Formats: sequence, C-alpha cells, structure tokens
Amino acid sequence: MPTSVPLPSVEQGCVVVPAPDRGPGNWAGAPHAFLDDGVYWVSYRVRRAIGPERADTRGVETVVARSEDGERLETVARIERASFGADSFERPCLVRRPDGGWRLYVCCATPGSKHWWIEAIDADSPSGLPAGVRTVVFPGSDALAVKDPIVEAVAADAWRAWICCHPLTEPGEEDRMTTACATSADGLSWDWHGDVLRPAPGTWDQRGARITTVLRSEPLVVLYDGRATAEENWFEKTGIARARNGSLAPDPGGPAATSPYSDGALRYATAVPLADGRTRFYFEAARRDGAHDLWTSVSS
Repeated sequence: MPTSVPLPSVEQGCVVVPAPDRGPGNWAGAPHAFLDDGVYWVSYRVRRAIGPERADTRGVETVVARSEDGERLETVARIERASFGADSFERPCLVRRPDGGWRLYVCCATPGSKHWWIEAIDADSPSGLPAGVRTVVFPGSDALAVKDPIVEAVAADAWRAWICCHPLTEPGEEDRMTTACATSADGLSWDWHGDVLRPAPGTWDQRGARITTVLRSEPLVVLYDGRATAEENWFEKTGIARARNGSLAPDPGGPAATSPYSDGALRYATAVPLADGRTRFYFEAARRDGAHDLWTSVSS
C-alpha cells in the first residue's frame, strides 16, 4: 500500500482570501507559496464572474502577498491583466532567485483564442514586480496552450518547471490537460521534456491531470488536479501521484481531497514544509454559494 502523505483540508482549515463576490465564477485562489527567512510568500489570482448574467469568468489580477503567521496576508503587489493585453490570468508562481532577486511567472490568455502563454517578471523586490523586466518564457503554439506553472530554482544553474498543457488541435476539446516537465539553467530559456502526467481513461481524472505541488523529490510524490468530464472544468479535485517503475502514476481510488461544499472543488494545492515536520497548504476550494475562496490548512 502507498505510504500516507499530508493533504489539504477544508474541515481543518480557514479562509485567508475570500472570493471577490458571491456565487459561481467568483474565485480567489490558484495559489503558489513558500517560506523565505520565516516569512510566507503567496502569489494567487482573482477571477470574477462577468458578462451577461455573469455567465463568464475571467482572471482579472495576480496578487503577491506576505504573511508572518501563514494566515493573515498583506498585499505587496497587484498586477492587472490589462498590462499584459491578456483576456484572463490563471495560476502565478513567485520564486526567490538564487541571486537574491525575485521572479513572478504569470500565465495569460490570448484574447479571442483558447491559447495561453507564460511570462516571467524580474525585479529586485516583490513590490517592484508590477514594473519589472518581462520575458516570454513559454509561448505555447497554435497547437498547445501552456499555463499554471510550478517553477523551482533547485540551484543557481538548475531550474525545473511543471507546466499544465491544453492541446488545441480539436475544437471544443481544449479543456483537456496534461502536465509536462521542463528544465533550465536560468529559469528563462527552457528545454522541454514532454508529458510526465497524463489522464487515464476510465478513471475519475480521465479528462485532465495537472500537477500542483511537489510533496517529495526523491522518490517523486506530487499532488495534482483531476476531473472526469469537460463539465467539471474549473471544479477539479486533488489526487496523489508517485514515481513508479520510472514514470509518474496516480494512486488508485479516486480523489484524495475535496471540498464538502457546492461543486466539491479543491484544487491548486501548494505545500509549504515546516520546520517541525508538518506541512502548511494553500489551496482553492468551493464554498456553499459556489464561489471559491483561498484557504490554508496545516497537516502533520
């Protein structure tokens, strides 16, 4: 039997950033987080329901925040989608560069298209990111949308990224998703290594599998978002995948973490290891009215 791993939990957690409004399509979440000199740094996006009858939802801003206790977040920087000419934002990823600077990866939707691309913003401080130096690092293509990056600076000249990929080759089927891996010497120019986690036909995650956080590097254990149908797009649940026989394979038995409310979504989990051996999670989860809040919980 697989060994147990820490998991995020609505029941044991609390809301740190509420949704911007009530009802479906209003979300605060898609976080990435880490500890730096005893301070939690959290990047996340805010989406709002817009359009006639609020039937559409768009990521309107990316936020960078800090926290001394892990629960009370202080906003340090806000980046608006208009500054990128993007139709929407999704999951950002803040990284402390090995040289001491800061880098924020943002994913942007191309207007009038299902295409997404990823840019990096470099600055000397988190507050300087809105005016930082921008570089397109994952442009995607006519056949592939790329988004929701998890980027790790393993060493000064060794970076690793997990990228959510949406194939655009079949109109109407663009919600499908896999996870690819890429490596880099500087975090800006990347070598692509292809898919490492794919949906499995006939399972609860047969429509998509998106790695959201690394729990252990050796042997590799990750949490990922999964769903069975196109109708469950945006309502993913959290599963566990591990390195087995040279590849990454999901644990059997269905999702490992869900919300008890509304659409059941519990997604974009990010793990922050603590000095006492516990793990603090930040994640997006559904609440009773269908909106999604940004939560945190601590697991032993």
